[in-house]
Amino acid sequence: MIFPCKAQETGLPVPRFVSLRFNQVNLRTGPGIRYPVEWMYVKRDMPVEIVSEFEHWRKIKDLDGNEGWVHQHMLSGRRNATAKKDGVLLRAPSRESLPLARFEAGVTGKILSCPEKSPLCRIDFAGYQGWTDRKNLWGVYPDEIIE
Repeated sequence: MIFPCKAQETGLPVPRFVSLRFNQVNLRTGPGIRYPVEWMYVKRDMPVEIVSEFEHWRKIKDLDGNEGWVHQHMLSGRRNATAKKDGVLLRAPSRESLPLARFEAGVTGKILSCPEKSPLCRIDFAGYQGWTDRKNLWGVYPDEIIE
């Protein structure tokens, strides 16, 4: 079944990254409560990508490529990112600086900034703040600026 993208409803760009607002979020096969639940997310603050909008429903995609529909109330505009692989290093602002911490795949943190024309983003993983290559993160686009 195909559902039209109605980005004009929010005026926000599609696609865009957001985060899950609650610890339990149902992923449905279509935009409405009459559609069956295909999956339940159980990780608050997990970043997801909105790929389509229909009224109060958002079609999202997760890090693993799973897609489905959630009610807009279940999403937050907070910008978080997840480490895409094991061994993601958090450093001072230079790639040559000694690592401050190392994180495993699936760890989620708050994006603090991603400067213009920089391959690095500043992130807070569980109270550890530092910089990492944005290519290591799910939740930010390659050229996106976050201040």
